[in-house]
Amino acid sequence: MTEAASIRTPYGAYFMGDVPAHDSELTETGPGTPMGELMRKFWQPVCLSRELNDLPKAIRVMGEDLVAFRDRTGRIGLLHRHCSHRGTSLEYGIVSKRGIRCCYHGWLFDTDGTILETPGEPSDSRLKDSFRHGAYPAREHDGLVFAYLGPPEDLPPFPIYDCYVEPAGNRLVPYSIWHPCNWLQVHDNVMDPVHAAFLHTRMSNVQLTESYGAVPVLDFADVPNGMVYIGSRRIGNLVWIKGNHTMLPNFGQTTALWETAEKVKYFTGVSLSKWIVPVDDTHCWMFGFRHFNGEVDPQGLGREDQCGVDTVDFFGQTGHRSHEAMQREPGDWEAQVSQRPIAIHALEHLGTTDRGVATLRRMLRRSVRGEYDPRTELTRQCESRKPIHTHCYDTVLGIPPRSNGDDRDFLRELGQQVVGAVMDADAYDGEERREYLRRRMRELETIHR
Repeated sequence: MTEAASIRTPYGAYFMGDVPAHDSELTETGPGTPMGELMRKFWQPVCLSRELNDLPKAIRVMGEDLVAFRDRTGRIGLLHRHCSHRGTSLEYGIVSKRGIRCCYHGWLFDTDGTILETPGEPSDSRLKDSFRHGAYPAREHDGLVFAYLGPPEDLPPFPIYDCYVEPAGNRLVPYSIWHPCNWLQVHDNVMDPVHAAFLHTRMSNVQLTESYGAVPVLDFADVPNGMVYIGSRRIGNLVWIKGNHTMLPNFGQTTALWETAEKVKYFTGVSLSKWIVPVDDTHCWMFGFRHFNGEVDPQGLGREDQCGVDTVDFFGQTGHRSHEAMQREPGDWEAQVSQRPIAIHALEHLGTTDRGVATLRRMLRRSVRGEYDPRTELTRQCESRKPIHTHCYDTVLGIPPRSNGDDRDFLRELGQQVVGAVMDADAYDGEERREYLRRRMRELETIHR
């Protein structure tokens, strides 16, 4: 039987036993791999600040075994986990006033890898000056610890995004979520808006709001530091246009979680900023900030006290429920983790709803092959010394359905006009930018009403 015939055969599983290899170019992130080398050239979160107390923390990032600690002067260190004397794990080390001391023979390591003391050696020994222990730069921002794991000579500026400080009164609350699967199948989700209509609304219970049950008219747009999806939904006499933003290689942002789209709303921004950081090729952490402010969550449904280590304040995001509960009402965690430890792209059958996922993967492939360098634009934006613009938005406009029956085409065109306005707004900063967006959305509403 030919391959073409076998895949159309009823009860034909016998012919489908071969499982192709995973897409190593995009999924493998160990030292020396194309994707691993790309990710190492960006600041990556590695743990929450609250996890660093008087004890060191063993962590694994992109196949490297490391230890993180906060010395008694408050400095963050991220070192190779195994002592360069005899290999004892520094997770059993003693956090010191300056650096960390190995429990086995007392060697003392500074945060930059300098060996400060080798107490068992003669006083005139130069052993400690002959080499350094492996160390990476690390820093904190609003409760997340970030590290740079790339070549020291390529150390990039640390990016500050506008959504960290806007709107006024915004609070960033860090969280993390453990996923026993490859990083990419988790990151893919940010460019898959259609899953919200099914997984989060129609398959079991409404997990966010009923308005997500309307399947969006899809489009996508390139932005200077990545891509956005444009999801346009008809909700009665209103149009809800939602745009999530992903920045290469592994950073994504999501709009309001509990948007009902029941009334006009010209512009709201980010509710989640998240990085998918590989532990190894079959495990990853999602590290992120929940954004708490009255604009993105006017009903106050978010719970800051439920955000932390392996926990966040909305449904279906962690692996802590019983297996039966997961089966009866699966969420994002179950849908992503269950795609195999590493999802096999060669077995997928992508449709029109998967255009965003396919586009994201193409952009990543171009980046690892050197055809596009996402660091160039990010560095340029950092050098402006202004918060970097993000392009994540919700807009609800009072525009009735078209009378000529081409509402889907109209929704697609309107979505493009909205994202065009979001891009035009990059000429402004801060509240001036937000006011420009609100004005442009009112103008679009007036034109099309």
